[in-house]
Amino acid sequence: MPLALILSSYVAGSRVGGMAQALALAPFKIDPVVVPTTLFGRHPGWGPPGGSAVDAATFKSIVEGVAANGLLALADVILTGYFASPEQVWIATETIALARAQAQAKTAPLVIIDPVMGDEDKGLYVKADVADALISLVHDADVITPNLWELSRLSGQDATDAASAVTAARAFGKPMLVTSVPGRDPEIGALWVDDTTATAVFHPRLDGVPRGTGDLIAALFAAQRVGGRPPAEACVQAVRATAEAVQAAVDWRAPELPIVALGDRLVRPDARVRIESFS
Repeated sequence: MPLALILSSYVAGSRVGGMAQALALAPFKIDPVVVPTTLFGRHPGWGPPGGSAVDAATFKSIVEGVAANGLLALADVILTGYFASPEQVWIATETIALARAQAQAKTAPLVIIDPVMGDEDKGLYVKADVADALISLVHDADVITPNLWELSRLSGQDATDAASAVTAARAFGKPMLVTSVPGRDPEIGALWVDDTTATAVFHPRLDGVPRGTGDLIAALFAAQRVGGRPPAEACVQAVRATAEAVQAAVDWRAPELPIVALGDRLVRPDARVRIESFS
């Protein structure tokens, strides 16, 4: 059974962060190992979340327990998300290096880093020292999954649409799945870009969408890659499944993404999307 190591937030009552990603991987038969950076009751967007960040010593100790059971060596994919302190980011860097070194008779794990820093509406919403640490961490990634605002911050170039995101991503020099990319009004979507390929995938933008779509699409992309799909195809399927989740949430008036209820629909989504290629 494939195994995913997730270094991200644990939010008990909201479908965001590592908790949401673990649930999204289940229909793909990918076993999750979640090392929490926070222990919250709900997403802070709802109000005071309850709980707290995980201190660096505890975070490191959990990683050591996971490693002691040989699970770093078995990881097929590593996903990182929200970090509460620069110390957590440094521990994640060490963990990624160790997992790569311990890979047993197989290729090293696919490392997918979501540089969670902020967004267009709020700007930077992590501490500046966390953002600085993330700039270093992303260079350890095989794939980066920034939103459009984070791509602009990482690259130092304005990324406002798919075409400018391609330019910014290639200037940064890492393969990327860029989220929150606007298309034709009213569309939103994601972009896969590497040295030779740039494929944007759009779906209708809806109002009242629950939080967590960035975490969801990163997990779905990871699942498709673990299953053997090429990156551009994995992007298409991940966007299609995310569009399915968003539409279901709106139709069902769900306050959180209905990840468990969707089940196999995440594996075989049929939401309509528009695909556009860039040079």
